[in-house]
Amino acid sequence: MDVHSLGATAVPEPVYDWLKDPASLTRRVTDACDGEFRVRVRYQGWGKALNSENRLLSLRLRATCLIREVELLCNGEPQVFARTLMPVKSLRGAARRLSHLRSKPLGKVLFADPHTRRVQLQIARFLPQHKSFHAAVAHLDETPEELWGRRTLFLYAGKPILVNEVFLPTLVNRVPGPHRIR
Repeated sequence: MDVHSLGATAVPEPVYDWLKDPASLTRRVTDACDGEFRVRVRYQGWGKALNSENRLLSLRLRATCLIREVELLCNGEPQVFARTLMPVKSLRGAARRLSHLRSKPLGKVLFADPHTRRVQLQIARFLPQHKSFHAAVAHLDETPEELWGRRTLFLYAGKPILVNEVFLPTLVNRVPGPHRIR
């Protein structure tokens, strides 16, 4: 659903504050973390996008993307699960460096470039039957009933990059969100 749709009113208030924030999520989590912030790369490799990701990126059905799945950690606890898709055609020129991030936060790179544009933002509620739900909770001790997240299509160096961010209970329940911007 679009972040401005009527369905967005069903989002719990603490989660909505994080979903709606237009700033760098990496920066917000880093600022809110009272200890060590770091990125843990869970997977990086070539693969196929989900159907909904293909549609948003305007890709052919079997197009190959560099897929990067990470957790943003505060004091070793996962706060956010992120899945980034970088189509092969997007990894040319200046954007090629995105394929060599290792444990560097993608948000630092995207938001450091004044030409980066946020093209579209969607929010989603994830339930246990969703594939993304299982990827996000794989390393959690307790499985929540639902998760909320956002999907952002960026243009970086003029190339589309899709960032899916799933907000984990540790972020929503323990770390104060940004100021409300409704």
